[in-house]
This record gives sequence, structure tokens and C-alpha cells, in this order.
Amino acid sequence: MFLIRALIFVLSAAVGLIAADLLLPGFRIDWADWWGFVLAVLIFAVLQSVLSPWIATVAKRNAPALLGGIGIISTLVALVIVALIPRSGIRIGEPIVLTWILAPVIVWLVTALATWLLPMVFIKKKVEERRSEK
Repeated sequence: MFLIRALIFVLSAAVGLIAADLLLPGFRIDWADWWGFVLAVLIFAVLQSVLSPWIATVAKRNAPALLGGIGIISTLVALVIVALIPRSGIRIGEPIVLTWILAPVIVWLVTALATWLLPMVFIKKKVEERRSEK
């Protein structure tokens, strides 16, 4: 079950990053270096899973008003770190301010939706497999 959840989280991170690439002219995934993209997705997913609880704890202690935006804040921090890694396969360019504002929102929203919808796909497959076994 843990592996399925981890796979869903990684897949949702990939979908979120791809959505940002498709929707934002300043957000670029280097598709020629597919290994860089895989690395970026894995690093992003790990950072998200570590940063969200940590930022929530810090915000709860120091700035409770930020608790509602923890997902977007942790997404922004994870994107900054991934974009700074030299061969990560993700570049954020012009228009810089607009891209840095919209990229975390798009990635967070799409990742949240994918995390919610992907389990339904896996559950549907399992149900269909069990029905076909009978």
C-alpha cells in the first residue's frame, strides 16, 4: 500500500510539472534530457513530502495565518530548489515574476487533483481485475 501511495504521489508530481510546462511559456521542461525530468520529479516529490509538514509546523508556531497556504508555499520552495539543481531538466524564465507566481499554483492544483483522482484509477483497475477473476 505504501508503494502505491508513493507511486501516486510521484505520478501526480509529474502531471503537475507537465501541466505547468504546457500552460506557462516561462516554465520549461527539457524533454531532450528525460533523465533530468525524472530526477526533477523525484526530487520535487521528496521535497514536497518533507517540506509540507515542516512548513506547517513552522507556520503553526510563528504565523498561523499561513496554514491555509502550506501546499502552495511548499510547492514554491520545492520548485525553487528543483530549478536551482543544474541538470534537473526544469527551467523557469521570462516572464519571471508571472511564472514564479503561477507555476506553484498550477503545480499545486494539478498535483492535488491528480493525487485525488489517480487512486480512483488504481482502485477501478483492482475492482475490474477481481471481477474478472470470478
